[in-house]
Amino acid sequence: MASATAINTSAPTTLTTTTTTTTTNALSELITSRNDGRPHLLLACSGSVATIKAPNIITALTTAHPNLSIRLILTASATNFLAGQSPEQPTLSALRALPGVDGIYHDADEWGRGPSIGAEEGVWRRGGGILHIELRRWADLMAVVPLSANTLAKVVNGLCDNLLTSVVRAWDADGRVDGRRKRILVAPAMNTAMWLHPITARQIRVLSEDWGVREDGDGDVVSGWFEVLRPQEKSLACGDVGDGAMKEWTEIVRAIEARMGLTSTS
Repeated sequence: MASATAINTSAPTTLTTTTTTTTTNALSELITSRNDGRPHLLLACSGSVATIKAPNIITALTTAHPNLSIRLILTASATNFLAGQSPEQPTLSALRALPGVDGIYHDADEWGRGPSIGAEEGVWRRGGGILHIELRRWADLMAVVPLSANTLAKVVNGLCDNLLTSVVRAWDADGRVDGRRKRILVAPAMNTAMWLHPITARQIRVLSEDWGVREDGDGDVVSGWFEVLRPQEKSLACGDVGDGAMKEWTEIVRAIEARMGLTSTS
């Protein structure tokens, strides 16, 4: 953000040209890619330190499945954990450069003010695409990894005040709109006291029981759309020891592979 401001001050003409070049057709490309024949994972990160595991998950998946296409949503809080402050916390530009990562989206992209989608496409016009709807249509699976306490509360209460929660709120819960049932995997991650709080227990019950996936004998989904990957007990980043740490990232990778039907050649 600071570098963009500096460019704008010294050479506004250059900034205008660059912005047009880098953002033109980004939304159109997303829409077109719905039919590219590749499996599509929409990976979303909310405000938990476990966001730093996203690069591991992406690298493991795309190494094993070179044809997999991943698009990433980051909440404003999540971006604080991926700013190049350590080797396990690369910059977003480095994350975007990883093989298989075909887009990173922020709240501002919804309105044509973001780094991925600029005003030429993102400012809504009649007949134009709507980012959170197009991301829903594009995705074969959405995985909210990690799911913070704040985003959990928003999702359960139907709030849609950012890009991530707008996609979740617009999800086709029973397949009547998009013509197929699709899951949302969530991996909660929070402080132990947060995880053990009665409010959290109630909200997790909504996701896992009221809205949880139910399968028939053949493994086909007959109802529900959420699947909760419950956290583990360990020493947390804050120093507390107990439940609340995100499920081991390697197990999350296996869950994504299983739900997407990925094989070694996918």
